[in-house]
Amino acid sequence: MKHLNLQAVMIDLDGTMVDTIGDFEVALNRALADVHIPTANRELIERSIGKGSEHLIRTVLKHQLALPEVAVNAREVEQLFTPVWERYEQHYLSINGEFSKVFSGVIEGLEQLKAMGLPLACLTNKPVSFTTPLLKDKGLSSYFAHVFGGDSFERKKPDPLPLLKTCEALGSSPARTLMVGDSSNDAQAADAAGCPVVLMTYGYNHGELIQNTRRWLG
Repeated sequence: MKHLNLQAVMIDLDGTMVDTIGDFEVALNRALADVHIPTANRELIERSIGKGSEHLIRTVLKHQLALPEVAVNAREVEQLFTPVWERYEQHYLSINGEFSKVFSGVIEGLEQLKAMGLPLACLTNKPVSFTTPLLKDKGLSSYFAHVFGGDSFERKKPDPLPLLKTCEALGSSPARTLMVGDSSNDAQAADAAGCPVVLMTYGYNHGELIQNTRRWLG
């Protein structure tokens, strides 16, 4: 990273720093059960993560409501979004961090970046109300000068806006602000914003191998 002459670093959360698939699975399936919708398997949930909670819920709802034993139309899917979202939010906040863990090597990596004197920002598509408590619960809060979620800006990754706004907050130029993530969302957003990017191989990436993304680091 030295050759990049970095000024700051932005780091994704889910699939990059913390393995949160267990939290997603428990909270979403409890929400679905509340409204008598069949629960979803982990594979479906994992490949639906990364574009925000709204996308996750709509994707899983569409899949589950298309099952033969349910089979409702698209209009009914949208009508069910709000009650499922409300229950999902309640369940997620009640178990946030309980079924998740920090990936091996993350603390060491954050310590190295801290030793380099680089200001850090957590930039995720997860709602801020979920993000801040999770970082605190996992002992990660102190590393970050700024924390931004999927509801912090008008648009989410893969749009470049969140990255550009985060660079403004960090006081760094995009070309010298590294984006660390785990998915094509992070890569596309970084490319569009003009930021360098590295991608972890152990994350979610919508159920696809990150090696299929143009640039990666594991």
